[in-house]
Amino acid sequence: MVRSIWSIRLVAYFLFSASLSSADSFIDSLSFGHKEPLSPGGQVIPNFHISGEGGDPQVLSDRVMLTPPYPGNRRGALWTDSPADYPEWTASLEFRASGPERGGGNLQLWFVKNGEQAVGRSSVYTTGPFDGLALMLDQYGGRGGGLRGFLNDGGVDYKSHTSVDSLAFGHCDYPYRNLGRFSNLKVQSTNGGLKVSVDDKVCFASDKVNLPHGGYYFGITAGSAETPDSFEVSKFTLSSTSSPQQQQQQQQPPSQQQQPPPASQPPSQQQQQNQAAPANIDLTDVNSRLQHLTQQTESLASQLQQLVQSLDERHGSLIQQVRAVQSTQQSSGSGSHAKLDDVAKRVESIERAVTDIKRDVEGKDYSEHLANLHSSIRETREGLMGSLPGSELISSSAPRMGFFLFVVIAFQVMLAGSYIVYKRRRANAPKKFL
Repeated sequence: MVRSIWSIRLVAYFLFSASLSSADSFIDSLSFGHKEPLSPGGQVIPNFHISGEGGDPQVLSDRVMLTPPYPGNRRGALWTDSPADYPEWTASLEFRASGPERGGGNLQLWFVKNGEQAVGRSSVYTTGPFDGLALMLDQYGGRGGGLRGFLNDGGVDYKSHTSVDSLAFGHCDYPYRNLGRFSNLKVQSTNGGLKVSVDDKVCFASDKVNLPHGGYYFGITAGSAETPDSFEVSKFTLSSTSSPQQQQQQQQPPSQQQQPPPASQPPSQQQQQNQAAPANIDLTDVNSRLQHLTQQTESLASQLQQLVQSLDERHGSLIQQVRAVQSTQQSSGSGSHAKLDDVAKRVESIERAVTDIKRDVEGKDYSEHLANLHSSIRETREGLMGSLPGSELISSSAPRMGFFLFVVIAFQVMLAGSYIVYKRRRANAPKKFL
C-alpha cells in the first residue's frame, strides 16, 4: 500500500514538473523589454553591452534606437554579456525600420561563438570569419525587403568573399520598412532542426541544421546607408525548455548516474530513499517554478492595474471634453435657433405672397384688359399722326435721287472735257529747244 501511494505521488510530481518544464519561460539574464522599465539607468540595459560607430545607440524608455533617422552611415550593436548554453531555445526579436522612400540599411540577429569579440558592430558583408548563425534583414534583390539566413563554421571570411549573397541557406520576402508597427522575428532551435518565422509566419525551416551550444552569444547589429533607415528594437527574449543543469545531468556518464546503493542498507530502505530523492528534487523544482510563475502573475496584475488606471483617466478626460463640447453647442445654439426661426418666417411669408399671386393669375380673365390696351394704343397712334401738319409738305418737297445723280454725272463730263482741251492745246503749242 505504501509503495502504491509513493508511486502515485511520483507520477503526479513527474507529470506536473514535465508540464511546467514544457512551458517556455523567459531567461532574464538573456532578455530585455519583457519587463518595465527597459533601462533602469537610462543608458544601460542590464546584462547587455551597447556600442556604436559614429555615436552610441539611444536607449529610450520602451525601445533602443540602434541607428538614428539622421545622419546616415551609423552602426549600432547589442550583445549579451553571458552565453546561451541551452541545447534547445526560442529567441524572439521585435524591431521596426523607418526612413525615407529610398532609405537603406540592414539589421542582423547573431548567434555566434565569442559574440562581440568575433563580430562587433559588423554586418554580414563586413564581418570576418565567425562560427554560428546570422539572420539579416535588408533590401537585397529590389523586392522591398527580405530575410536571409547564413551559417558559418569559422572557415569562411565573409568580408573578403566575392559573393556573400550566394552563401545564404534560406530566405523569404518580407517588406519590413515603414510598417508603422514593430515586427516580430522568431528563431526556434531544437533537436529537430531550425525554424525561422516572421510575424507568426514561417519564413524558412530546415531539419538538417542543428546549432551547437556552449560559448555562443546572441547579438543584434544594425547599419544605415547614406540615406539612412532608423532601426529600433523594443524587445528581445530568450526562452528554453531545458536548463544548463539538466544539460550537465544529461551529459554525465552512465557510471555516475547508475551508482548502486550501499549493500549495507536493507532493500526496503533503499527503495524508499530512491523514491524520496527524485520526489524532493521535483518538489524543489516545482516550488522554484511556482515562485517564478507567481512573480510573473504579480507583475502582470500590476501592469493590468496601471493599464486600468490609465484607461479610467482617459475615459474621464474624454467625458469632460464631450461635456464641454455639448455645453458650447448649447450656448451657441440659442442664437442660431433664433436666426433660423426668423429665416423660416420670412420664407413662409414669401411662399404666401407667391401663392396669392398664383391664385390671382389663374382665377382672372385678362382678355378684356388686353383689348382695351390695344384700342388705347391705336388711338394714341392716330392722334400722333394727326398732330403733325407739315408731314405732307416735307414728303412732297423732299429732294429726288435722279436729280442728284444727273448733277454728279454732268460735273464729271465737264471735268473730262476740260482735261481733253488742255491736252490738245499743250500738244499744239510751239516747242522750245535748248
